[in-house]
Amino acid sequence: MTVYMVERELTGITMDQLGAAQKAAIETSQKFTSEGRAVRYIRTTFVTGDARCMCLFESDSQDLVKDVNETAGIPFTGIVEALDLTP
Repeated sequence: MTVYMVERELTGITMDQLGAAQKAAIETSQKFTSEGRAVRYIRTTFVTGDARCMCLFESDSQDLVKDVNETAGIPFTGIVEALDLTP
């Protein structure tokens, strides 16, 4: 599977809203996977000073990652292939 980074600009978001968005990403990914469309939410990094957010997903399809985020109702500015170098 490939790792994709979803880039977001979330100016004005509260921590409660950020938590709700993360929960929606997780639950929507799980729902898609249970329906046979494998996608896994990995993690989110939020840069408070810039209100930028980067979320990692694992999937065989960039379009599937896009569909998860659109279905979850989470705005994004781009989706790019990435390497997750977590040891």
